[in-house]
Amino acid sequence: MAKKVLVVDDEKLIVKGIRFSLEQEGMEVDCAYDGEEAIALAEKNEYDIVLLDIMLPKFNGLEVCQRIREFSEMPIIMLTAKGDDMDKILGLEYGADDYITKPFNILEVKARIKAIIRRNSKNSQKNAPAQKTTITAGKLTLDTEARRILIDNKEINLTVREFDLLELLMFHPNKVYSRESLLNMVWGYKTTEAGDVRTVDVHVRRLREKIEPNPSDPTYVHTKWGVGYYFQA
Repeated sequence: MAKKVLVVDDEKLIVKGIRFSLEQEGMEVDCAYDGEEAIALAEKNEYDIVLLDIMLPKFNGLEVCQRIREFSEMPIIMLTAKGDDMDKILGLEYGADDYITKPFNILEVKARIKAIIRRNSKNSQKNAPAQKTTITAGKLTLDTEARRILIDNKEINLTVREFDLLELLMFHPNKVYSRESLLNMVWGYKTTEAGDVRTVDVHVRRLREKIEPNPSDPTYVHTKWGVGYYFQA
């Protein structure tokens, strides 16, 4: 089946260019030109990825991202202004999976979209009957088949990337992963394609805020200073 993409930007020439390029790759593309229209389309359809500009009429991209996260974990890539680090960090804080800086190369956009879709496809296919689908560490229980995380039998809502990150770390306890390797294994691309590894740092911090009794003194997801992150209960 063709992958479905929602492109949201109030600059119609940009939308037209992205749509043409993605349709050449065999993808189905819906377009929205303001935040209200984007939310309405996301509520009606399940997209393989949403490409979302920050600066939008009616609702801005951060508000749209937040609203989508209330009902769906569909992957979201934010489009941010060049050099505006606050927009990048806020986008990730509001639940975006990644960001691309404007002005962008359409080849980079396609590479980033394909990487996320490829990663999601692997997640949906990887659980074989003989494979262990649950793992428990301390008060945490992770169910790969249902994609659920429980703490003291209470479900915690994680985004797609937060779950993928925790799953990788939990199934390989005490193994230290560099930010670059996590970006490659969880997001599906190398730093030369992806840009800033701060994406990993923000997701780790957000994950800790959801699962750790004390995020500033982690019980589960630890930092190996100068190296990367690892799981230990």
